[in-house]
Amino acid sequence: MSNKSAASVTVQEPIDHSIELGHGNSPAAWTSVAVMLVGSLIGCIAFVIGESATIMFWIGVGVIAVGVILGPVLKAAGYGVGGSKLKNNGH
Repeated sequence: MSNKSAASVTVQEPIDHSIELGHGNSPAAWTSVAVMLVGSLIGCIAFVIGESATIMFWIGVGVIAVGVILGPVLKAAGYGVGGSKLKNNGH
């Protein structure tokens, strides 16, 4: 139950859904997510193997970290949403 009275609740303005937000549908985003998924897979396999695969687990964590860094790097290189490498320049 909420302690707010009906008079104190505000209604937000309607959201304009016609604006294209991008939502990361770009080579930078997909590459970053793919690398992080591979790192997660490595870590999960190491977790199932057990204590003898501790180094493999940390390698998976490192691959995830590379994926986290790779997204902004590729975006800065022009492969993000609206990036310069994705624009059709007539060639």
